[in-house]
Amino acid sequence: MTASSSSTSGIKGFVENRILLGQPLTSELAAILLVYFVQGILGLARLAVSFFLKDDLGLTPAEVAALSGIATLPWTVKPVFGLLSDGLPIFGYRRRPYLILSGILGAGAWLALATVVQTGWAAIAAITLSSLSVAVSDVIVDSLVVERARGESLGKAGTLQSLAWGTSAVGGVLTAYLGGALLQHISTRAVFGITATFPLIVSLVAVLITEDPVDSPSWTVVGNQVKQLWQAIRQRAIWMPALFLFLWQATPTADAAFFFFTTNDLGFQPEFLGRVRLVTSLASLLGIWVFQRFLRTVPFRTIFAWSTVLSSLLGMSMLLLVTHVNRTLGIGDEWFSLGDSLVLTVMGEIAFMPVLVLSARLCPPGVEATLFALLMSVVNLAGLLSHELGAVLTHWLSVTETNFDNLWELVLITNLTTLLPLPLLFLLPSSSSQSVGDSHVEELPPAETTVVSTTLFAAVSAEHPVAVGDPD
Repeated sequence: MTASSSSTSGIKGFVENRILLGQPLTSELAAILLVYFVQGILGLARLAVSFFLKDDLGLTPAEVAALSGIATLPWTVKPVFGLLSDGLPIFGYRRRPYLILSGILGAGAWLALATVVQTGWAAIAAITLSSLSVAVSDVIVDSLVVERARGESLGKAGTLQSLAWGTSAVGGVLTAYLGGALLQHISTRAVFGITATFPLIVSLVAVLITEDPVDSPSWTVVGNQVKQLWQAIRQRAIWMPALFLFLWQATPTADAAFFFFTTNDLGFQPEFLGRVRLVTSLASLLGIWVFQRFLRTVPFRTIFAWSTVLSSLLGMSMLLLVTHVNRTLGIGDEWFSLGDSLVLTVMGEIAFMPVLVLSARLCPPGVEATLFALLMSVVNLAGLLSHELGAVLTHWLSVTETNFDNLWELVLITNLTTLLPLPLLFLLPSSSSQSVGDSHVEELPPAETTVVSTTLFAAVSAEHPVAVGDPD
């Protein structure tokens, strides 16, 4: 063996053992991880979309909130995309063609934003198409991960999912600050033009996916999956917690109005908002670590109760910024916002982690992947309703792009309404995320379940690359 080949082998071994968690480095694995990386890096345009809607198109806070909810629609029907790819192969393939089409769709949507979009409705149509692109690619690549993960040894269980989440998170962290920094020097449309190149990576790497052609559409498999899914969701142990999760996530949000306040009233520049996004991205990772390290054994009802109450109380700290009391206390607007964002994000992630754990635990054998996708869709649908309710409140309180006199009332109402689902905690199982015997979910007959939404870790990273709001 020559020195160069030995060196190459040594680098490959280091990458496989240290970076890929023992997974063999193959072109297919590289392709899968690149798709996840693109999902994270699309966050580059998040701030650009918000500024585009506010400044370039001149929309009001209520309009931005309402249209933002529409952009999340594709994430509410993700199981449909999985069923469609399983039952309707394209040229005999169920995965690669859908990845190729999703990349082309995403590139086209961002290119439209960079060039021809001139109205709010056209903008949201393009953003929704970009969201659809990511949702479809997410379903397909998650199904590939689960299919490959079935062959993992017990010692390596979960490594593929962890790699997927980590790769997407890296993409998100890398672009968190960069998205704001770019806006200091180039236009929003230029950022959209740059973003349009990334979905094409998904189309290009799709050819590296190993997939055997199928002879005919698998509608029998899809029919079995739908039947199994219906049997599952009829169980009280599943629909009752799902109802709580929906109500818990459906309370109104003041995010759109608050963005207008920070930029129009406080004068925060894109570069600083990029710094805030970087802080919140890192804080999300911290919140996940805190939950995994200290809170996994806490019963669901307890952690939902305390995290909801604490999040509501801490959310009231925004009143200090809205009323400028922080200045009286000698704390500058920017420093207050950074600290506030860090604490609230950590709490928010701690509060949301049980959603993912509970959703995963509710899925009985036979329909794990599809039911998890459906539960995440329920949560995303609640997020859509949250945006629309926030839009109604914003309009009702006459909060506009220049009038923030009643913003404190909006902040107060949105924080207090998060407490409304607390009397319904009885809908949740009394066990913790590490307990397995208290959910009383019936075991269903085995079925072919290749339809998948986000796995537990991948779902955490789903900071949906639709700048104005988002689910998974």
